[in-house]
Amino acid sequence: MTKTINDVYMQLFRRLKEGGDPMPQLTAREITAYACKADKKQTAGWSHFYVEDTTVDYAGLLCDRCLDGEPLAYIIGEWDFYGLTFKVDRSVLIPRSDTERLCELVIEQAKERVSPRILDLCCGSGCIGIAAAHTVEDARVTAIDLSDGALHITRENARDLGVSSRLLTMKADVMHAPLRGLGQFDIIVSNPPYVTEDEMQMLDRSVADFEPHEALYGGEDGLDFYHAICDSWGELLVPNGRLLFECGWHQADDVAGIMQRHGYKDVTITEDYSGVPRIVYGTNARPDVDLTRDA
Repeated sequence: MTKTINDVYMQLFRRLKEGGDPMPQLTAREITAYACKADKKQTAGWSHFYVEDTTVDYAGLLCDRCLDGEPLAYIIGEWDFYGLTFKVDRSVLIPRSDTERLCELVIEQAKERVSPRILDLCCGSGCIGIAAAHTVEDARVTAIDLSDGALHITRENARDLGVSSRLLTMKADVMHAPLRGLGQFDIIVSNPPYVTEDEMQMLDRSVADFEPHEALYGGEDGLDFYHAICDSWGELLVPNGRLLFECGWHQADDVAGIMQRHGYKDVTITEDYSGVPRIVYGTNARPDVDLTRDA
């Protein structure tokens, strides 16, 4: 029997709810819109449009993948972050709402400066740097990652969101000193790998089996990248430039201590939108930074 788009949605919703999906309405809507090539913002009209049986079967297969633990974002190939839609695949972590407060702080800092230069370390999908460039029209962003797949996704997202002319991608290992010629930056931001060795053994299956481990593991105590960035990459900040980090729910005090030991002033711990102390930022207090800016 021919089904409407809404019939497909209801069928998926019932399956997902019975299967224990924590957000069956959202998941069913996203899969239905993707499989049926329908506008997820115009669901009121879904009962008036009919789809082929092959489309119904395809939606069912996508639902099977979701019930088997595969993250919805990887199934549909995109995810919303800071009001923008980003392409994602299994080479990058899925952008999470936990990071939106960090992104907001970067944008607030960028708006206070003229033609700010932003360095996004461990950029992944590029969501932080791209959102900043999209919001602050005179901002220029350099996005760095070690993963070729992540850099490819970042370039695609920059193109799709109209900021390619102001975003440069570079391959580099943040655990080592930066390449020469990068110049100076007003803002350095990083949401680095910070999962500890013990936590890696306890990850939810949807993370452990699908998301890239190299973007998760931050060393035995989860702090390796914070040490490396403060040791070397902070030298790229202009005087009074800002360094901003995301960290794990229990790491804020440790990250703040690392920054303070490296001479940052006004080090502040801020909660994300869920009330978790997840963001640590501070100001470069060193007066001896080379102000010469390479293009």
